[in-house]
Amino acid sequence: MRPTPQRSAWLVGYGLLSPALALMAVMLVAPLLAMVVLSFWTQQGFEIDRSFTLANYFALVEPSSEPIVWMGIPIPLKYPVPAILLGKSILMSLAVTIAVIAMAYPMAYFLAFRVQRNKALWLVLLTIPFWTSYLLRVFAWKIVLGFNGAINSGLKSIGVIAEPLSFLLYNPLAVIITLVHAWIAFTVLPIYVSLEKIDRSLLEAATDLGDSKWRRFLRVTLPLSAPGTIGAALLVFIPTVGDYVTPTLVGGPGGTMIGNLIQELFLRQNNAPLGAAVAIVMMLVIGLLVLIFLWLIGFHKLRSRVG
Repeated sequence: MRPTPQRSAWLVGYGLLSPALALMAVMLVAPLLAMVVLSFWTQQGFEIDRSFTLANYFALVEPSSEPIVWMGIPIPLKYPVPAILLGKSILMSLAVTIAVIAMAYPMAYFLAFRVQRNKALWLVLLTIPFWTSYLLRVFAWKIVLGFNGAINSGLKSIGVIAEPLSFLLYNPLAVIITLVHAWIAFTVLPIYVSLEKIDRSLLEAATDLGDSKWRRFLRVTLPLSAPGTIGAALLVFIPTVGDYVTPTLVGGPGGTMIGNLIQELFLRQNNAPLGAAVAIVMMLVIGLLVLIFLWLIGFHKLRSRVG
């Protein structure tokens, strides 16, 4: 019995995908499964007890024995440290995502609708930040925001301040600024692709029907560019929640994020099972938030169609 053309195309498609799927299974799925298994073990000194237990997950909701400081305000001890850091990381990543989209969208709009020639050159110019190491860019912001950095030196030279501003560095704001600079180029490209694919005749039709430029943008351009914008937002939000390099270099104690706790547990406290439990909970929470976000978007579209 010969396979139908549709089944043949299906087999060919999966045959082409098989190398990539195998690589993903080895490099992504296998370490993730190992992390899940590790989270149900416990660390006993330098040895790992492989007996199944939920002790690591119960430890995540235990009250802290040391005070937690957020934006200079001490938080009561009854709150567990992982929950506080995870909530703070989500809020900081949300702020980064909003700031990045707010700045990247106008840039992508300019490239898609205003630049008529040499678009490839403009796109290459957007990649200039990637020509240097990520660590170098973070250190550059550390120099800019530092006590004797470019901002403080400039303000002192023009007489605006008498003493350097100490609040520019080693706080959540410094982390947010650095992450925005690091991720903005990632968001311009997917938004630009969505804007570039918009049929210009739709915009002309909206104009002929009497829509102003702002109304045309809200009714046509923004909805049609939503897939790229949503993809860009998720591209920024998901990885920045678990970032630990930037908070380590420019965050200080007040800018600590959940990734720093995972790093601490794995590398310094030699408690890999507890670190794995924190990482698993972080991934589950982020995944749940993303699913809720996508469901709300789908529900809004469905209600708009029904209405």
